[in-house]
Amino acid sequence: MNTTPRSVLISGASIAGPALAFWLRKAGFAVTVVEKSATIRDGGYPIDVRGTALDAARRMGILPRLRDLHISTRLLTFLDTDGSEIAALEPNVIIGGVDSEDIEIRRGDLTSTLYDLVRDDAGFRFGDSVETLAQHDNGVDVTFRSGREETFDLVIGADGLHSNTRGLVFGDEAQFHHYLGYSFAGFTMPNDFGLYREGLTWSTPGKGAALYAVLESKEVHGFLVFARPNPPIEAFRNPDAQRDLVAETFAGEGWEIPRMVEAMREADDLFFDVVSQIHLPRWTDGRVALVGDAGYAPSFLTGQGTSLALVGAYVLGHALATIPDHTAAFAAYESRLRNFVESNQALVSEGKATLFPSTAEALEERNAALRKLTKVPASTPRPEHSALTLPDFPGR
Repeated sequence: MNTTPRSVLISGASIAGPALAFWLRKAGFAVTVVEKSATIRDGGYPIDVRGTALDAARRMGILPRLRDLHISTRLLTFLDTDGSEIAALEPNVIIGGVDSEDIEIRRGDLTSTLYDLVRDDAGFRFGDSVETLAQHDNGVDVTFRSGREETFDLVIGADGLHSNTRGLVFGDEAQFHHYLGYSFAGFTMPNDFGLYREGLTWSTPGKGAALYAVLESKEVHGFLVFARPNPPIEAFRNPDAQRDLVAETFAGEGWEIPRMVEAMREADDLFFDVVSQIHLPRWTDGRVALVGDAGYAPSFLTGQGTSLALVGAYVLGHALATIPDHTAAFAAYESRLRNFVESNQALVSEGKATLFPSTAEALEERNAALRKLTKVPASTPRPEHSALTLPDFPGR
C-alpha cells in the first residue's frame, strides 16, 4: 500500500520553507506555506551561501541568479579599542570561504528569489500562523490564528530560532536553546562613513561593534554585540528595554559607538536577539518535522545558518520524495543530515566568537592571529562547509 502523504503544511516563508516547498512540489506533494508576516520580508543583512548549499542552489536552478546578486564585499577591517587598525583582510580569509565560489547576498534578495521560484506552485498564506496542532493516525489537524481549520498529512516547522511549531510539538524552547553568551542589536543607519562594499569591526573585551556597507547603499548595517552570562529574557518582548540595555552596556565607549547607540535608539528596524543554537535529540515527531533554524540553528557566528537551511530543505525533500512512509523518510533525513549539522554548529562555542572575544586574553590572541594572516583568501572551503554530498533528486 502506498502510504506517501500528499498534503504538507510548511510554517515559515523565509529560506528553508520556500526551498522545501520547491522540492516537495517537484515530488508531487500539495504544499501550503503559512507565514505570520504580511508579505515576504525584503532588505536585511548580508548572508552567505557556501559549500554543499551551493550544490543545493544549483539543483534548484537559482545559482546563476544568486551569482548575479552577489554583493562581493571586498574588505573587512578590524579595529582596536582606540579605533586604530589591526588588520584589513578579505572576508573569506576570516571565515574560510572561497572567493571564487561562495556567494554573499542580501537576505531579502534570497528570500525573494526563493518565493518567486515557487509562488505559483505552492499556496502561500500571509498574515496567519498555526495556533494548535493535533496529530492522529490519519494526519494533523491544524487550527490557524485566523480561525481556519484544516487537516494535513504532514506539518513542517521552518519558522526560525524561536519556532512556534517546535514549541507546540516538542515543548518549551528553554530545553533546546543553547545560549552562546552573547546578545546583539542590529539596525541600519546613514552611511556617512565613506564605506563602500566593506565592513569595520571594533572590539573591546566582551563588546563588539560592526558597520557593514553593501554595495553603494546610502545606509550601513550596524551591529552592537555584547557578552552576558545569562540571556536578557526580560528584554525579549520590550523594545524600549532592549534599547536601554544596549545603551547602558556601551556607555562611555569610544570610536563611533556613541553615534551607533544614538542611531540604534532612533532605528525603526531594530532587531534584538541572543546568539544561540538549537540542539534537539530529534527533529521529527510523528507527522511533524523541523527544518533550518527551527531544528538546528547554528547561530550567525558560524555563518552557516542559510546554508544549513538550504541543505536541510533538500535532504528532507529528497527523503520524502523517495521513501513512501513518512516515518522512514524522517529517519533518513535525520540520519543523513545530523553529522553535517553538528560539525557546522561546532564552528563556534560558548564565549569563543572569533569576531568578538569575551575576555582580554582572547582578544589579544585574536588580534595577534589577525596580524599574521595573509590577505589572500582560501582556495579550498572549510571541510565543514562541504562535508555532505547530496543524493540525486528523483526525476532530475
